[in-house]
Amino acid sequence: MMHARDFTASGVATHKDAGQLLDKFCARFAEHVTITRSAAGARLDTVIGSADIAVSNDRLDIKLRCPTAAMLFTIRSMVAENLFELSTSNTLALNWADGPQPSAIPNFREIRVVDAYHITPHMRRVVVATDDARHFVEGGMHVRLLIPPKGRVPVWPHTEPDGRIHWPKGDDALTIRAYTIRSIDLDRGEINIDFVVHEGDDVPGAIWAMTARRGDRAGLIGPGGGGVPTARKLILAGDEAALPAIARIAASVPADAELRIFLEVADKQEEQPLTSSASMDVTWLHRNYAAAGTTDTLERILRDIVPATDPETFVWVACEQKQARAVRAFVKSEIARDPGTFSIAAYWQRC
Repeated sequence: MMHARDFTASGVATHKDAGQLLDKFCARFAEHVTITRSAAGARLDTVIGSADIAVSNDRLDIKLRCPTAAMLFTIRSMVAENLFELSTSNTLALNWADGPQPSAIPNFREIRVVDAYHITPHMRRVVVATDDARHFVEGGMHVRLLIPPKGRVPVWPHTEPDGRIHWPKGDDALTIRAYTIRSIDLDRGEINIDFVVHEGDDVPGAIWAMTARRGDRAGLIGPGGGGVPTARKLILAGDEAALPAIARIAASVPADAELRIFLEVADKQEEQPLTSSASMDVTWLHRNYAAAGTTDTLERILRDIVPATDPETFVWVACEQKQARAVRAFVKSEIARDPGTFSIAAYWQRC
C-alpha cells in the first residue's frame, strides 16, 4: 500500500528483446535485492524502495516507489544505467512520464579531506568535511566515492533526460568506488570513512586514502544500500571490508538489542574496539597468513550457529563474493530461512 509521503516515477523502456533484457536485469541484482517474478514481469524490493517492471512485446513498463526524493533518484538512475548497459545494442529507448530530469544530482555532496591516519596496520581512516553531513545520517550506510584526477579541478556528474548519470570523460574522468560511512560527527560536520589498505594494481580507493591530504576535494553520492537492521537480536558476520558497517550497526542499535559478532581479519593487530549500548559478544577470527577471501571460516561458523537461533534473529553477513554465495545458498536454500530475517552481501570480489 502506497504511503502518502511516497515518491513515485513511471517510465517506458522500449527494446526489441524486452523479455530477455528483463531476465538479464533480474539476474544482475539477484544477489542484492529481493526479486519476485511473475507472468507479468518482476518486482524488485530494496531497502530504499521498489521497482515494478511489467513486460509486453517490445516494452517494459516501469513503476518506482521510494520514501524520499533522493532515494527515488537513486533507484531511477540505477534502473536506467543498468538497462542501457545490459541492452545488446543501441536500440534501447527509455522515457519517463515526468519528462527530463533536473541536471543536478540531489544526493551528491562535495567533500574535502580534513585528516587521514591508520587505525590498524591495514585499515586507514579518512576524515572528510561537508556542508551537509546530516544528509548522510539516514537512507543507508553506503556511498559512492568520486575521486577526481590528481592536479585537476573536479568536474562533477549530472543527470541525463533518460535518468542516467552523465559522467565526465577523458582527462576529467572520475574514479568511483563504493564505501561504508563508519561514523558521522554532526557537530563538526565531518564523516569518517575507513579503507582496507592492501596491495594490487586496481586499488584506487586505497591509493586515494594513502595519499589524501588536507584540503583535497572529492565527491559522495548517496547514502544508499543497506541500513541498520531493526531486529533486536542480530548475528553480524564479515571480514575487513565489512568491519566499518558492522561497527556502525553496533554503535547504532538500541540498548535492548543483543549482538553476536564474528569478524575475520588477518591477525590480532587488525582487531578494533567496537562500541555499543547493546549487549555485545564479539569473536575475532584470525586468518594467520591466509589471504583474504580464501578461507571458509565464516561459513563454517554460520552453519553451526544459525540453525539453532530463533526465527526472530536477523542474520547479517558481508564478505568476499564467493564466500557470500556459499553462505547465501546455505541460509536461503539449505535451511530455508525466512527471507525477511537475513541479509547476505558480496562486498568485494577476489581476482
